[in-house]
Amino acid sequence: MATEKSAPAATRGSGAQQVEQRLAALGDWRGAVLQRMRALIHEVEPGVVEECKWRDTPVWSQDGMLCTGESYRDKVKLTFQRGAALADPQQLFNASLDGNMRRAIDIFEGQQIDEQAFKALVREAIELNRSLKQARVVKPVSTKR
Repeated sequence: MATEKSAPAATRGSGAQQVEQRLAALGDWRGAVLQRMRALIHEVEPGVVEECKWRDTPVWSQDGMLCTGESYRDKVKLTFQRGAALADPQQLFNASLDGNMRRAIDIFEGQQIDEQAFKALVREAIELNRSLKQARVVKPVSTKR
């Protein structure tokens, strides 16, 4: 018999329910931090798509993946899929700085994060995803002369 944790994601309810269950299951400071970051993401984009992927990792998407919320023993890691393309004037990105695609924010127990700067990153990630989606739309060529 499969447990809730090992049941396929498709059998555990909606994406939002999966994320809620995952954060509640953490039951410590990591769950509280991820819950707060989730709320900030929803403040920026109430219609954000939520799901759990890759070993129950919360994923937030809007016109493409925005970020993941990973939990480790000593930290929470928010990885922005296209973070290297985002301006980060407040220098929230403090991990995964070497690649040309992703950037991450590691948050340790008791650490505060600049919530306005985080929301600005989320807003910018959404705008980037939308612009990339629009660029992929191929307009039909008119055959009229």
